[in-house]
Amino acid sequence: MDVLHPQLGSHAEDGREWPALVWRSQGPLRTVSSAPFGGGLGRRAWVLNAQVPLMYSRRDPEAHVESMAATLGLAGPGVGMLTAAALDAVQFAGAGPGLQVAATVGLRVPTWAADEAGAGAETIPAGQVGTINVVAFLPQRLSDAALVNAVGTVTEAKSQALWDAGVAATGTATDAVCICCPEQGVASAFGGPRSTWGAGLARAVHTAVLAGVRAWSTS
Repeated sequence: MDVLHPQLGSHAEDGREWPALVWRSQGPLRTVSSAPFGGGLGRRAWVLNAQVPLMYSRRDPEAHVESMAATLGLAGPGVGMLTAAALDAVQFAGAGPGLQVAATVGLRVPTWAADEAGAGAETIPAGQVGTINVVAFLPQRLSDAALVNAVGTVTEAKSQALWDAGVAATGTATDAVCICCPEQGVASAFGGPRSTWGAGLARAVHTAVLAGVRAWSTS
């Protein structure tokens, strides 16, 4: 699978235009994602990471992304993420041919995963939006189990980057991840941090998120 490079588009919200990063694939991708639109395991044709206002308060992210996709001319099934982080500060990192990671980092409300504060809240109050979104492309097909394993690898590497940057948190309450690989070919059975592809994925995520945290801290 060739490395996919994002295109910059835009969408309208609150009376102004907001940027959106769009990855379009010429062929079907096998993806795993926690995004509000197109999440889970499945075949997807595109990935969208769209910036929204800091005071974003909509409670229909799936319908919102669907509307954005239509505006951007995205056809077929895809994955859609939202973030209040500035997309012009997106950080890219690679690890070997064909493996690429893009991270957008917002840390307005960093949190520990095992924290009772806010436990059970299904929504984030307006003005507290802060999200780390990670999009990763692997050139090797992964089995479904390996893709799920790779989500854990991304999360561990993200948390390590926050720790290395001196941020006392494991992430934010709205972080999302999308991992893409070819649908064809022999499937690799492992996606952990010491596997062939998981090791490179971990390094690239750590590099991109660490750079994103530092850029956010100085913005």
